[in-house]
Amino acid sequence: MANGHGGSRVPSNPAPVSGPGALSKRTDGQGVKYMSGGQYGEGQEMVELQSSAPMSKAPTAPRARSGGEAQASLTQQVTPLFAPTERPDEPITAGAPFGPGPGPAQRQRSERSLTTTLEKMLPYDSTGQIARLYRVAASRGW
Repeated sequence: MANGHGGSRVPSNPAPVSGPGALSKRTDGQGVKYMSGGQYGEGQEMVELQSSAPMSKAPTAPRARSGGEAQASLTQQVTPLFAPTERPDEPITAGAPFGPGPGPAQRQRSERSLTTTLEKMLPYDSTGQIARLYRVAASRGW
């Protein structure tokens, strides 16, 4: 027991800071726990599993670009306003809802319905619940 109280030991507020890399330690009060009451050897096996599992790594922040790098990447991607065209064979109205060339890109509406989705799941239904849902969806036109 921790200080006469049961349960896990929660670190003080604010929590201690963990070290970097190989020096990192948990700061959330979760340590290796012994499991009692199992068959012979299970408790020790659980302790070994817990202590062998690596801690999750802290996400690394992306490296900030210097002003010169950011400016260089922008100038490489932007075409100057009065530059010659990069698509001489494409009509100027391409992408517009009028004139020659392909029209605007239209989102294709999915033709799926709940009934067709459930129908595809029926071969994998071992409990019969998908079949019940399918019957209800089909009767309501979903």
